[in-house]
This record gives sequence, C-alpha cells and structure tokens, in this order.
Amino acid sequence: MCNEKEFFDLLRQLAVIPAPSHEEDLRVEFCLKWLKDNGIEAYSDVAKNVVIPFGNVGKSGITVFLGHTDVVFPDKTPLPYVDDGEKIYNPGIGDNTVHAVMLMFAARYLVRNNITPKKGMLLVLNSCEEGLGNLKGIKQIMEDFGGKVARVISFDGFYTSVVKRVVGSERYKITIKTEGGHSFSAFGNTNAIERAADLISELYSIEVPHIGDSKTTYNVGGITGGTSVNTIAQSCELMYEYRSDEVECIKIMRDRFNEIIGKRKAAGLDIEVEVLGIRPCAAGVDEEELSALAERGRKICESVSGLSCSYRSSSTDSNIPLSMGVPSITLGAYRGGGAHTREEWIEKASVPVGLEIVKRTVLDFVKE
Repeated sequence: MCNEKEFFDLLRQLAVIPAPSHEEDLRVEFCLKWLKDNGIEAYSDVAKNVVIPFGNVGKSGITVFLGHTDVVFPDKTPLPYVDDGEKIYNPGIGDNTVHAVMLMFAARYLVRNNITPKKGMLLVLNSCEEGLGNLKGIKQIMEDFGGKVARVISFDGFYTSVVKRVVGSERYKITIKTEGGHSFSAFGNTNAIERAADLISELYSIEVPHIGDSKTTYNVGGITGGTSVNTIAQSCELMYEYRSDEVECIKIMRDRFNEIIGKRKAAGLDIEVEVLGIRPCAAGVDEEELSALAERGRKICESVSGLSCSYRSSSTDSNIPLSMGVPSITLGAYRGGGAHTREEWIEKASVPVGLEIVKRTVLDFVKE
C-alpha cells in the first residue's frame, strides 16, 4: 500500500499532534487535508469522526472499519516522538495512531486501484474511544448509519489477538459533603474523607459475580478532597467503576452499588452520584454471525503474521455495535508495549505485517 519511509513519515506527522478525547480537531484537520491531497473523498461529522465512504452507503449491508484518533493523554502541545531504528516511542503510538494511519493508506489503496465495494463501506478515523470519550465517535456512526450497518471491524491492539467478547463498564463520580471544621476545636464533626474511606472499604468488599467464564472487576481510580492537615474535610470526591464481559454481572454490580449508596443516603449522609460514562456489553447478537466474523479476522492475522492468534475480551469501539445486535470484532495490526504510558512503543518491523493485515481485511469485504 505504501513504502516504509512514506508510512513512517506520515505516522510521525500524525503522532505528534495532540488529541485528547473530545479535542481531536487538529488531527481531523490534518487527516482531511492528507486525504484530499491524495484524491480521497472524506468529511468530518459532528462527533469529529473523519468518514471515508466507498460504494453506496445509502443502502443496507455497510461494512465499517475503524481506527480511533484520540489518545489518553491531556497534552495540548506536540507529543514526543523517538525513533531508535527498531522501536518508535510516542504516547498513543500503538493505541491507536498506527491503526489510523494504516486505514488512511488502505483508503488510498482502494482509490488508486479503482476498487469499489459491492455494498457500502466506511473507513472511519473515529473520535472519543478512550476513557471519558465514552465511545462518542462510534455512537455517532451507528446513529447516522446504524440501520444499514451489517458489521463493524475496529483496529486496536496487537495482531496476536481478536476481541470477540466486549467488556462493559459503568463509571461514576461520587461526591460526599459534611460539616467539616477545625481539627481541634471541632473534633468529632464528620469528616468527608473518612466517610469516603468507609464507602471505599465497602465497595471493595463486594463479592464479584461469576457467570460461566465471565470476568468482573471494580476499581476506585481517583480521590480528591480536604483543605489542610488541620481541617476536617468538608468534601471529598472519588471515581469508581465496575466492568464485566457479561451483561448480567453488570446488573448485579449495579444493584449492589445502588444498595450501598442508598444505605448511606438513608442514614442522612450528603452523597451525590454522577454518571461519568457507560459502556454497554453485547446484547442480541447472532452468535453464529459473530463467530464467523471473528474467525475470518483470526485467520487473516495468522496467515499474514505466521503467529497464533487467540480470542480475548476487551473494551473497544465494538461495544456499541455489539450492544445494538450488530456483529463486531476488534483486530490488532502491530506489536509493541506500554499502552497508556508515556513510554508506549511499537516495533517498526511489525508495521509491514500490520499493513498487510489491514489491507487483506478491507479487501476481504469488498465483495460482500
């Protein structure tokens, strides 16, 4: 689809552009210009997705390919990029900039070779996959095209696994307020931090449910509050989530969470709960269609890489179509490490393999 120098030049240009979730504007502008300069029709939608349509996307049977442009880092200045000849280090390089660039070259390959899919096809550089982006990008795609989408394939992760089972999650900000006061003269007044600690202790005592081979987890990911060492804290905030790859387990965790919060409200504690984000599990998907789609992806990865490719659970853009009953999988197209750290890296030698995986995957659905 391209030579290595051309690929790495484009990768470097895109990778240094900051793109926190909801703030992908600079990458959108860059990608649209590159696509236009290469004779590729594309547009951006209200969710800051870059949408590249092929064939008749006004009818049913559309295949959607995704590579998200946002990264977990809040930086507003250029992201560092180091190429040591064997590895490239850059925050977000594997998750997910490398896949976005691969999709850009896949789009150019289709245009340069005058390939028109039998049915509609969308290649999307989508927004808001990470964290509190809450999958806004794929939600917009499914809102705009949902009734016509037959399948969704997102590119995210290593090419040694296929995400067939998605992990749903529910995330909250919990705020506790008390009277507070001076640590000496008002000793005995309720301390918001102490009340938060008591809440966390009970949240961590929840026995996670197990249904079949499902996995369920919970986590308090942040806590803030207080004024000084000699002040009884008047307020405290914490962030809490639970997640599972089984929808019934999510329901059980939700009921237990609501019970714990409700008990404190009933006792008179000033406690507020704000929903930060909900990522749904799969629901109503035809298991035969999903398994067939996953097997197609797995075979492509194995035939190109020569490595074993296994199934795994994860939280990805696939959550949304699967929650709507649309078969969806997530394939990886690189090898590397350090995802969600500033030392994230990819193996340069894995890029040609990944490019071929993306190319073959897209071409595999041209005649659908």
